[in-house]
Amino acid sequence: MSLDQFLQQHLADLTGVRHDIHAHPELAFEENRTGDLVAARLERAGLEVHRGWAGTGVVAVLRCGTSARAIGLRADMDALPIHELNEFGHCSQHHGKMHACGHDGHTAMLLGAAEYLAQQRDFDGALDGTVVFYFQPAEEGEGGARVMVEEGVLEKFPVDAVFGLHNWPGMPEGEMAVHAGPVMACADRFDIVVTGNGAHAAMPHQGNDVVVAGSAIVQALQTVISRTRDPLTPAVLSVTRFHAGEANNVLADKAVLGGTVRAFSNAERDRIEAAMQSICLHVGTAYGVRAELDYRHGYPPTVNSEAEARFCAEVAAELFGAGKVKTAVAPSMGAEDFAYFLERKPGAYVWLGNGMAEGGCMLHNPRYDFNDSVLPLGVRYWVALVRRFLAQPAA
Repeated sequence: MSLDQFLQQHLADLTGVRHDIHAHPELAFEENRTGDLVAARLERAGLEVHRGWAGTGVVAVLRCGTSARAIGLRADMDALPIHELNEFGHCSQHHGKMHACGHDGHTAMLLGAAEYLAQQRDFDGALDGTVVFYFQPAEEGEGGARVMVEEGVLEKFPVDAVFGLHNWPGMPEGEMAVHAGPVMACADRFDIVVTGNGAHAAMPHQGNDVVVAGSAIVQALQTVISRTRDPLTPAVLSVTRFHAGEANNVLADKAVLGGTVRAFSNAERDRIEAAMQSICLHVGTAYGVRAELDYRHGYPPTVNSEAEARFCAEVAAELFGAGKVKTAVAPSMGAEDFAYFLERKPGAYVWLGNGMAEGGCMLHNPRYDFNDSVLPLGVRYWVALVRRFLAQPAA
């Protein structure tokens, strides 16, 4: 059966799967129902299925021919703690939970590709090798990819390269963005505790004003990005919280600041952290307070390997047309835990156009919905990627 015939016969079913997952959103590490649905369909298609990775993750393996070549494909399954404001038939049935990032669509597209490839295993001469499908939990801030990698998923199911995609509202459907290098930033967090001596607000000389000191730290932190680094190297340092005191006539003895750092390389995030430590030490000393920085690494930068990015762009150009593949789109300061796979294996993470975001409805918006007309495009991309990858000689 051709892929066109498969999509004609199964697209309504895949759309139904997407709607079902959307209507039953599950948060990080709680994707039991979604995992059951995914595993049942993969088993029915005849794939080798393994459950329990990172708790609720599902890994499926398709073995074809005799080649040692192997490719890994990943989709995320979790939802967000957002109350959905849509009113269509497949809106969330669980208050305060919503598929506001399109992981329902990602799962449905990879399921469709897996089911088609399993069906074609004995009839497609290009399928000579192994395909590993990673259905991953907990992308939204909890690092399900990190857990799967730490559990040894890449050793248990080795691949030569690994690939992921994300729908991208604001990009027309039928287009794809491919980056040769950084795609998404790291997502680090920090807290700064400023400790001094409290005093009566009418007698400030009797204490050490942590509000003034904290304000000076906030101001000094802005120079980490604007004055101490190459302006052509993107990064963000945002202070998002500043809490101190309870009364209008009391100088607090403690202030707590917090925020986030985004950068596109581990070297840059380390340089930023060192600069922040220096500012906290020296500004704190200047104001007679103690300023302690707690800097916590979150998701690392998502960085595509150049050869695999070029490979994805070539496949996408054959599918959508060369003019539809964008290779000069700026990377995003958002973060993505697919980075943990790319730290261990060559690969690429691409953006698939989800349409023009009517009303400005972007990702993580309570009125967002995945564009169902993109489903066949994602299935076609995954199938073409696998066919062309496995047709290459083994390394």
